Amino acid sequence: MNPTVSTPAKILLIDANVFLARRITEALKLEGFEVVHTTQSGYALTMLEYDTPSAILCSTSLREISAHDLPPIIHADPKTAHIPVIALGDGGDQALMEAFRSGCADYVDKRLGPELIAAQIKTFLRSNSEGFRPVQMLGSSDEGLSGSLSHLDLPGVVQMLVHSRQTGSLSVNSGEIDGIIFFENGNITHAESGDRIGDDAVVHIVKYCNGVETGSYKFLPGESAATRTVLRSATELMLEALRELDEAAQDNGDGGFR
Repeated sequence: MNPTVSTPAKILLIDANVFLARRITEALKLEGFEVVHTTQSGYALTMLEYDTPSAILCSTSLREISAHDLPPIIHADPKTAHIPVIALGDGGDQALMEAFRSGCADYVDKRLGPELIAAQIKTFLRSNSEGFRPVQMLGSSDEGLSGSLSHLDLPGVVQMLVHSRQTGSLSVNSGEIDGIIFFENGNITHAESGDRIGDDAVVHIVKYCNGVETGSYKFLPGESAATRTVLRSATELMLEALRELDEAAQDNGDGGFR
């Protein structure tokens, strides 16, 4: 093999749904990946050391060892600790945060369809190796990240910026919400939304923009805030926002939130 030719990144796909796995496999191969599929996590664990993948895409609905169970196992072994686990689930407001809480590096919604799933995997691996640069989400200027909140939840956008250690500003607009969040090397440093600033502003923005049908975001790299007002981590702030959403849904009885 010519040493100058890079080897295709290998994805280990673990899903008991053979039909869906076949479609995802085909889509991943079209994106240039090599794919190994298995229906059993236990078997997959035995092959990691001698056939190490670039990433593991694992279903959250497996009865044996699901995506939520894999990270502690994978990361406990120094030989496999570098392998990111990407959860493949059925959606839901809490699915993303549950995946991150369990140690997964990313979350993919099965409802997106094979082509978009493959594109998200490609985006994730590129951000891991080259810094955050999801080609399919870039604007025409090719200088910033922008997109619709109906396609990618705000917590997902924030987590991707955090994981790829970005510096810049994230503007968010949805309904009555008009906010901005600043990042410095992946840490949220400052946020504003109306008369709210700091931690309170981050919680407010995420709380009112999570799972919305309309809304947009735009990330401009390189911009920094003059002051630091955010003291807690992005994960803590998003968990608080989603916890408040849960409480509001219980109070309203129908999940509605305004």
